[in-house]
Amino acid sequence: MTDITTWFTLGTLGMIGGTLAMGYAMWRAPGERAREDWLLIGVGVTAAVAYALLSAEIGTLQAMDGHTIYAVRYLDWLLTTPMHVAYLALLVGVTGRYLWEAAGVQALTIVLGLAGAYAVGPLKWILFAAGGLAFVRVLYLLYGPITDVARAGDEDVAGVHRTLLNFIAVLWLIYPIIWVLAQSGIGILDLETQALVVTYIDVVAKIGFGLIALNGRAVASLIGGDESDAVAGEPSTTD
Repeated sequence: MTDITTWFTLGTLGMIGGTLAMGYAMWRAPGERAREDWLLIGVGVTAAVAYALLSAEIGTLQAMDGHTIYAVRYLDWLLTTPMHVAYLALLVGVTGRYLWEAAGVQALTIVLGLAGAYAVGPLKWILFAAGGLAFVRVLYLLYGPITDVARAGDEDVAGVHRTLLNFIAVLWLIYPIIWVLAQSGIGILDLETQALVVTYIDVVAKIGFGLIALNGRAVASLIGGDESDAVAGEPSTTD
């Protein structure tokens, strides 16, 4: 049987390689959104460090019922998932209340998930349900007010925003299912299977999101530049 740290080592390599790929894409892409781009790099670096710690068997704690919790993974999510939320907001120009609320509530979902994994009995499921309600609020903000701002802006940027939002929302919906099936919930998944599945989804979510974002923004900028050139090159209709 494969040692559980093998999956964490592969996760570390995946995060490092993916972050380097994002750095290269960022270098090649137009630089007018450097602030948002650095959030993507921050996600990759944070995840790489977290998985390196996991592969070194650092960052675990014992739940009240005795099962192992990979606390450093929750710390990773506590930092990186609000970064993704912030990117989605900043991409379309949202910088005020909705940005901070969405990022803050997203962080709350991670805290409640960790607390639920640590607790036992009815409290475990109460905390899990509270985290689920917080996540519903995040989805409302992302698909509601923030998407409304996106639709009112540049059409190409709105398209990139829609692709990224659907991509990350679908992947994030898998995590609560894993939580329920794993040792944190009803215990159907063993630790090795959980490590394999979560590591795979983490790499896809974090690196995939970043590469789609950078590629999509580069394409949108290219299209916008071509349209501007076309307008500038049109002959004047006035004498």
